[in-house]
Amino acid sequence: MKVACHQPCYLPWPGFFYKALRADTLVLLDSVQLPRGTSWVTRNRIKTPAGQGWLTVPIRRKGMGLQRIVDVQIYSERDWQRTHLGSLAHAYKRSPFFEDHSQLLEEVYGRTWERLADLNVFLARRLLEVLGISLDIRLSSDMDVNLTGTNLIVEICTRTNADTYTTMSASRNYLDQDLFDRSGVRMDLYNFRCPVYPQPWGRFAPNLSTVDMLFNCGPKTCGIIEKGGR
Repeated sequence: MKVACHQPCYLPWPGFFYKALRADTLVLLDSVQLPRGTSWVTRNRIKTPAGQGWLTVPIRRKGMGLQRIVDVQIYSERDWQRTHLGSLAHAYKRSPFFEDHSQLLEEVYGRTWERLADLNVFLARRLLEVLGISLDIRLSSDMDVNLTGTNLIVEICTRTNADTYTTMSASRNYLDQDLFDRSGVRMDLYNFRCPVYPQPWGRFAPNLSTVDMLFNCGPKTCGIIEKGGR
């Protein structure tokens, strides 16, 4: 059984979903510390007529200190939902499959979100559903594991009865191979390169939010993502 782990990102990139395609269980690491500064947990990129643009979810940081992702609160005093929806509509309203996913946009931006993790986990689940990727989704916060680094990953593999951990090849730079060897868990290493697909607005831009591919390629999106692995 293969398990993969990933922080719950905002509007994840295609590599997130390729990782899900290789796994039986995906554990979203909502119990780990929120990265300092900017990160993919709070923002992602889309392609606009003026070039690449950022969509950033505002969060409460002042006086909060170090926070776990699961504890991070969204700064709801800003009407960020309206801004993000408007930016997506401006960038993709002429894309062939934008209207096909209007219900998803209503679900995401038509309600108030209090916690960042709730928003990102919802996005991950719904986008996996839209892409037709079926696997078990679990949250690290539900496992009550107070570990970090490779120890956390190995313990998650143990808790999920996984014999294989699926991760990008670059992970070898910070994972402890000896811990995996002692636990009997094999690492399934892969590389991912975003395939070229139809985009408006000039030169192709890789590794944007998956919604860029979804609005432009529709039901072919999952197949395109599969081609990026090696």
